[in-house]
Amino acid sequence: MKRSIVRIGSIEIKNFKNVKYGILDFENNRKNYNSSVLGLYGQNGSGKTALIDALSLLKLTLSGKSVPVHFADYVNVDSDFATLKYTFKVLHNETKGEYQASYEFCIRKVLDESAQNTEYADKINQKYKAVIFDEVLSYSYKDADTKVKMMPNVDTRTEEVFLPKSKYSVLVGNNKKTEMNLLSDKKLAYSTSRSFIFSREFLNVLRQHCKEQYHLELFESLIWYGNYELFVIDTANSGMITMNALPLAFKYEENGKASIGSLMIKLNDATLIPQDALETVKNVVKNMNVVLTQIVPGLTIGVKNLGSELFSNGSAGSKIQLVSHKNNKEIPLRYESEGIKKIVSILQLLIVVYNKPSITVAVDELDSGVFEYLLGELLRIISEKGKGQLIFTSHNLRPLETIDRGFVAFTTTNPENRYIRLTNIKTNNNLRDFYYRDIVLGEQSEPVYDPTNNYEISLAFREAGEISGS
Repeated sequence: MKRSIVRIGSIEIKNFKNVKYGILDFENNRKNYNSSVLGLYGQNGSGKTALIDALSLLKLTLSGKSVPVHFADYVNVDSDFATLKYTFKVLHNETKGEYQASYEFCIRKVLDESAQNTEYADKINQKYKAVIFDEVLSYSYKDADTKVKMMPNVDTRTEEVFLPKSKYSVLVGNNKKTEMNLLSDKKLAYSTSRSFIFSREFLNVLRQHCKEQYHLELFESLIWYGNYELFVIDTANSGMITMNALPLAFKYEENGKASIGSLMIKLNDATLIPQDALETVKNVVKNMNVVLTQIVPGLTIGVKNLGSELFSNGSAGSKIQLVSHKNNKEIPLRYESEGIKKIVSILQLLIVVYNKPSITVAVDELDSGVFEYLLGELLRIISEKGKGQLIFTSHNLRPLETIDRGFVAFTTTNPENRYIRLTNIKTNNNLRDFYYRDIVLGEQSEPVYDPTNNYEISLAFREAGEISGS
């Protein structure tokens, strides 16, 4: 079965972290490259990581997984809830049908009554949870025989299962028992911090009762995308690398079989992995080496099989250790630089995003530990020759000189309009220099930098030294 190609078109964020309002368009491609790249730049604390967190939330909801409570803490302090809206373009490979879709939901923090120990539990020990509510999925569809305009097809902002009624009967039929079960499923999804629209329960009903196939195809495509084609790498990965653990994310296909997942591999000790995963890890490493030896001349990595061992549940496992090969010497990978480890941890995903149009990889602080010249060249290659979608944040400005300016957005100091594209850029302008100039002169519609005063910083250092007796 040929899967649909899914691409995120835009993200709209309201009252999430320090973003009161912000919208980013990912298809701002001036040169009609096949790839979709967005690099987000801005000063610390200006909303870059909020974008990555919004994508993490999208992956959780599309996958039907429970949203961890810490996401509820991301609701802006001045608001009761946050709202996130995503648009998609979906191309169905078999029918050649095309969807334009939008998915919107709200998130808030509520008391988890099921987790309270007593009726009079003290407030300090009260437990909370994040809940997803007011979900709306709208979409249009067209192919050679059908054309349906954009409209809400599943709107859960009602005491009923969902509206509009005309779409309800098409999607799930008119059986009263089914309706009662769906109402129960809707409440269950809310209580377990999951999306109802993309829950397994709702999907099963759609598969049984949906009268028009193109509706079901969209749901199946988005759920597949969330589970197997959207990858989000946050700063926790860099922290794990610093602590000598390598999070190895991968999507590998061979002979029609796909392996998708993530493994945490210890670097300061052997790692026990399922025995049937050993061949997959070897294949992923072999695949990465094709590119790695070109990025870091002469360097390859290997997997040493240190023997078999049982897991605590009795299942078979293999103990492995990652090693690097360079100059005819083999050493444990833990002795390589942080940058090498960072590249190894995400390289297989970059290979996939280069080759597959329906892959989205989002990386927070992509530049962490990576030599700036290499970073710029990698992004140039992926943006000009790649097929998938790459979203990243960075502090390193080298990519501003190597990728098309249509692939770059910036944060502002205004939480009511958090994301912008720079305007009035001439063809011969160096975007890096232009950005530096705007930091100093503030020529955009919104300021992109909250200015600092060198004299005040120097004075603050001296005062702090006097207080501490330094």
